[in-house]
Amino acid sequence: MLFVFGMAIGAALMGLVFWLGQKRITVRWYEWIIGAIGFMTAGWAIRDLFGSMAEHNEAAGRILLRMLGTPAIILLSIAIILLSIAVFLPWRRIGKSKAAAAESYK
Repeated sequence: MLFVFGMAIGAALMGLVFWLGQKRITVRWYEWIIGAIGFMTAGWAIRDLFGSMAEHNEAAGRILLRMLGTPAIILLSIAIILLSIAVFLPWRRIGKSKAAAAESYK
């Protein structure tokens, strides 16, 4: 089960990296870290929920899902918002050297 889960995560991450490369979107290091921590926390919460359900202790799984799922949703939302700023507002990511080069080109 974990092998299939890991393969799906790897394929999704590889697709994301290729898509970002095609769109020429730069992702800063802290966006990767925020997304990775949020995704690992979400995976931990889901795994714990299923483990608690397998042991017939659904109440503990739901409590831990709320405790770990809330920060995971918040972190993933922050990562998505930061990435959408890069996608939909690209001029906010233009550095001073690129802006100066664009001005001299005109």
